[in-house]
Amino acid sequence: MPSLAESRPHYGGTLRLAVKEAPETLDPVAAGVPASLSRLVFETLVALDDRGRPQPLLATSWQSDPGSQRWRFFLRAGVSFHDGAPLDSATVAASLRNSNPEWKVIDAGDMVMIETESATPDLPVDLALTRNSIVRRSDSAVKLSGTGPFAIAQGDAGKHATLTANEQYWAGRPFLDSVQIDFAKNDHEQMLSLDLGKADVIEVAPENIHRARAENRIVITSEPEELIALVFAHDPRSEDEIHARAALAMSIDTAAVNNVVLQGGGEPTGALLPNWISGYAFVFNAAGSNAAGSPAAANPAAGTPAFGNMNHARQERMQSKHLPVWTLGYDPSDTIVRIIAERVLLNARDSGITLNLSSTANSDLHLVRIRLTSSDQHVALAELAKTLQLPPPRIGDGSTADLYSAEKVLLQSHRAIPLLHMRRAVALRPTVHELRMLPDGSWSLSNVWLSGEKQ
Repeated sequence: MPSLAESRPHYGGTLRLAVKEAPETLDPVAAGVPASLSRLVFETLVALDDRGRPQPLLATSWQSDPGSQRWRFFLRAGVSFHDGAPLDSATVAASLRNSNPEWKVIDAGDMVMIETESATPDLPVDLALTRNSIVRRSDSAVKLSGTGPFAIAQGDAGKHATLTANEQYWAGRPFLDSVQIDFAKNDHEQMLSLDLGKADVIEVAPENIHRARAENRIVITSEPEELIALVFAHDPRSEDEIHARAALAMSIDTAAVNNVVLQGGGEPTGALLPNWISGYAFVFNAAGSNAAGSPAAANPAAGTPAFGNMNHARQERMQSKHLPVWTLGYDPSDTIVRIIAERVLLNARDSGITLNLSSTANSDLHLVRIRLTSSDQHVALAELAKTLQLPPPRIGDGSTADLYSAEKVLLQSHRAIPLLHMRRAVALRPTVHELRMLPDGSWSLSNVWLSGEKQ
């Protein structure tokens, strides 16, 4: 029986992580850096709570001029970087200029002023994005220093990193002494490491969540947040192509993909944003996720075709006099994406549409996975549009109705076909306590502590 002390948080120990990504750096502006890991070292001026609302972090408060083009962010006093340098407005301004060259950032004593070319009412939420973390860079730009609860002690790019507790952390020293991260570990290697006691926390792929729970593992999941979508390389060039794209969307049985391929690890969708963040995705889903969709729902002009409805798909395909033959690109190293691509190809052929799979970058459309970068609905939609290379959404006054209209316009461009939102998950040993999975899929390790093995 564990002692009373083992049930209470205490300091000490090394948390061992195994992850699939293999980043060359933890620099938050670099592509492919896991947000969960970057946030251990680097912090932003603003943080978002579980409801996507901005909260103070390195900035204690902020204010904007009328028009929301000029903002002032007041810095927290008594904060130091890992190299001992104090947090000051000059370093903050330099960091934000590096990640946002289009902004005018001015350092002014205990605050920074940010000026944007157009109204930016969501600027505090933008500043919570990982890429806007405050980084102190050496002259060579090789050595990076942050203000977070852990500092980079050593690392082997893409293979291993060791982080040590920041003894002078402004919010209080973390419980853990250190975090060791093994990169480039596939699903099998991660699970084996967990079983052999070589890792305390591992990632669990969406398709393996059900099995991991059936094996009585401790599994924590996020909300459905990672979008799987088909993305066309260009706008439709004719009415025929609009009909063909709508027919393709209607032909794909996303419910079967979720149940068979993902083992229930996701949710079929007709929307870009998941319902938990927008509150209205079910409207797109109701029009686009089952074979009982009405003829009105199958109208390509509505932007919400009836997914998995082969009859509607064939009817829509017949509206196209000259059917294109498309190449469908995908990442061959991603097993799940490859299997889903093969399913899409078969569904398309059943409806009379010809697709050819390709692993090249010059395909007509691509099957992609896109993770949410924010739990704020406005910023999340804008970031998705940017990743999909769509025009910035025009959200108006920020109301739910305006957001819905903005997303509908993006879907009506016929550039993207949303298929599924997948959950992210981790499995952990029973000695790991207080690990949280945030709604956007990132982990929170700030209050994690370790206990001894239970007999």
